[in-house]
Amino acid sequence: MVAHHTHVYRQVVREIAKATVKPRLARNKDIASNFRALFAQSGRPEDAQHFQHDMQNALTFLRSQREHKALLERYNPLIDLTAEERIEATARRVGLNMPKIHVPEA
Repeated sequence: MVAHHTHVYRQVVREIAKATVKPRLARNKDIASNFRALFAQSGRPEDAQHFQHDMQNALTFLRSQREHKALLERYNPLIDLTAEERIEATARRVGLNMPKIHVPEA
């Protein structure tokens, strides 16, 4: 059972590493320490099945979040633009240019 805990722990650590965009030294240490504490406390055999199920759910959630982010970036490239930039990009997509906005000089 300990070997299976180790396998799941390594999978969770890998998914957290894949999900972060920051370099390893700049990552939030609390997330890794919380998962480490969860696995350290999971030594009771009566809760082993429930714990494994919970960790598999967490692993599935992390994978799904990473995949969702990748799909958003791939199929919705305007997601990280401001409202004005999004309108300009949409207009360019259909072959139009936005008119220049007149700014009265004070």
